[in-house]
Amino acid sequence: MTTAVRRAGAFAVVAAGSVIVPIADHLADPALATMAGTAPFLLLAAAALRVLDSGVLFELFARPGDRRDGRLYGLAGFALAIAGLGLLAFQFDMPVAVPVAAAFVLGAGNLATHVGRGMGADPFGATAGFVAAGSFAGVGGMLVSAAIADGGVSLPETVFLAVSAALLGALLRSVLFERDDPLVLVSVGLLLWLFSDLAISVTTTGIAVALAITVALGYVSYILETASLPGMLTGVFLSLLTIVVGDYGWFAMLITFFGGGGLASKFRYDEKVQRGIAQENEGARGSGNVLANSLVALVAVLAAAASPQLTGLTPEVFLYVFAGSVAAAMSDTLSSEFGGLYDAPRLITSFERVEPGTDGAITWQGELAGIAGATIIAAIALLAFGTVGTVGAAAIALSGFLGMTVDSLLGATLEGRWLGNQGVNFLATLAAGLVGGTLALSGLVV
Repeated sequence: MTTAVRRAGAFAVVAAGSVIVPIADHLADPALATMAGTAPFLLLAAAALRVLDSGVLFELFARPGDRRDGRLYGLAGFALAIAGLGLLAFQFDMPVAVPVAAAFVLGAGNLATHVGRGMGADPFGATAGFVAAGSFAGVGGMLVSAAIADGGVSLPETVFLAVSAALLGALLRSVLFERDDPLVLVSVGLLLWLFSDLAISVTTTGIAVALAITVALGYVSYILETASLPGMLTGVFLSLLTIVVGDYGWFAMLITFFGGGGLASKFRYDEKVQRGIAQENEGARGSGNVLANSLVALVAVLAAAASPQLTGLTPEVFLYVFAGSVAAAMSDTLSSEFGGLYDAPRLITSFERVEPGTDGAITWQGELAGIAGATIIAAIALLAFGTVGTVGAAAIALSGFLGMTVDSLLGATLEGRWLGNQGVNFLATLAAGLVGGTLALSGLVV
């Protein structure tokens, strides 16, 4: 057994101690419950910083940086993160199952990752191990918490929450350092809290189909190399949420963008390299790129699930926000990937000729490709939703086209000085989503 595996196992044991939170919740006195549920982890953090500076326990928990500093900062941060989630559970009505599930997901996921690496697994295999082990542990943590609290539990919803937590944990672990585990733990806990408050309705068939689709999506993305590992995790995570929180129509639009955008990036890639317009990482899109193009859509699908109770708006408004933002992402991607292959582009602000790849440069071929991309998303919305008629589809296509145009305008004016490419992509999809939502609110399309 390697040092990394032993250390991960020790942290998993600490994570298992999070069951103290639901146990303490049984105490009648709220102040006493808070103290009983958080004090053990606060004491552990204090011991890690002041007492455990050598010996067997120090060597068991110490990371390379801890050995250099002579302090178990990793253990202290991990314990404080659990205590913080416990405090939120006792003071702010976070479900007591959340700290347990979050700790179980990260503890078991990290252990599985290190075991996989020790057995020679590649990054994809190690990450798959994290997601699988974290998901099972998350389900177990929530079931244990329900048993302690004498409460009922919906197994499909529990599985959805656990898998979502494991995917987010794996994504954050793939882009952060091991010392950032407290941040991962808190982030996973906050996600579980949010989803618990949304009271998402999940059926056994629904979660089974969603898992099958997203697993297949992740595998195909890996095989075709259309996304980096973090990009693939981001896409799978967003797809799972879209299927479960929205429905298959929402997912069809999103997956069309993921698939179409990924393949467009690969199209005539060698020629794009020669022209200096190719995506980095051999065309594989990273998590930043995926999130920049999909964050507005993610917020829209969550807002739709919370409507009208929390937003005061109908879910159809957020459907147009979602569709408009995805149409803009699809439009801009196809415009860039195909339009950049043609000569004599012109700057959108002055129409002067510029070199291919210049920020804000457009070609008529790229504009047509962009319009086609927005139209594809609009057509999917028209076929998938009875509330979207021809006028609504036209509004979605228009939103996508306007978003693509905003992207070009920002590229010509602000990109490189005030904004990066991902910031431009986000603002363009936001503009398109706002246009779509505004048209829906106006009553012209809904």
